Amino acid sequence: MKNVYLIGTGLIGGSMLLDLREHLKGALFYGIDQNADHAQRAVENGIVDQVATMADLAKAGLVLISVPVDAALVVLPQVLDLVPENALVIDVGSTKEAICNQVEEHKNRRQFLAAHPIAGTEFSGPDAAIRNLFKKKTMIVCEVEKTAFKLQEMAKELFDVLGVRVRYMTPAAHDRHIAYVSHLSHISSFMLGKTVIQEEVNERDIFDLAGSGFESTVRLAKSSPAMWTPIFAQNKKHVLDSLDGYILNLSRFRESVKNDDHKAIFEDMEQTNRIKTILKGIENGK
Repeated sequence: MKNVYLIGTGLIGGSMLLDLREHLKGALFYGIDQNADHAQRAVENGIVDQVATMADLAKAGLVLISVPVDAALVVLPQVLDLVPENALVIDVGSTKEAICNQVEEHKNRRQFLAAHPIAGTEFSGPDAAIRNLFKKKTMIVCEVEKTAFKLQEMAKELFDVLGVRVRYMTPAAHDRHIAYVSHLSHISSFMLGKTVIQEEVNERDIFDLAGSGFESTVRLAKSSPAMWTPIFAQNKKHVLDSLDGYILNLSRFRESVKNDDHKAIFEDMEQTNRIKTILKGIENGK
């Protein structure tokens, strides 16, 4: 694998290349980004060796697509049109059903692997890229049977380098589950931050009174709206379902507070404490 191309030189793709560079000795790494400043920063930060264009993909051995999910719907077919027949193309976006449907009938579909690393931070851009971001994290892979076996093996080797656990799911199952465990978390964080900003007009009050609990809860509200708006739009059905369940629970909790039903409040929180056991299992790799 001599030539590796990263399309979208931000946090996820940049972090992947920082780890892969240490393994793929002798390979040349190229960055393609519609933001010229981002592409140049990726060179300066050692993520890629050179800035490239889409026309250069004719020489690619591996292409990583790490762009907003709406842009990926346009970019992926173009990439599959341009790459050589033995190149592997991996998309790492946060929704999978639309992207898989987009290239279902493409003549080079077997060169594509649909993936989603369950990792990240609230920061974005090439300056946010860090090493070892994916260690002991989960990599969701969808429709692996539609990818050529030789390229599946290549992807497995790359995922081993990143240190991820691979889990296989259908695109529909991925989008449904991720709406609850990821997309809803971001919506909650954004809307909590918005509510506090609306009510606490004095920014100094927020600064002085906000504790670690508030800070950790709104951490995701610092995420890029340019990235998350298309995700919510593309996963609309499952996002709406998750919001319906969340709003129902909030409404019930409000009624318990309004009616001084302290027993119901206690039981809601006590039942939810089980999340500690679930998350501990995740941390231990179970």
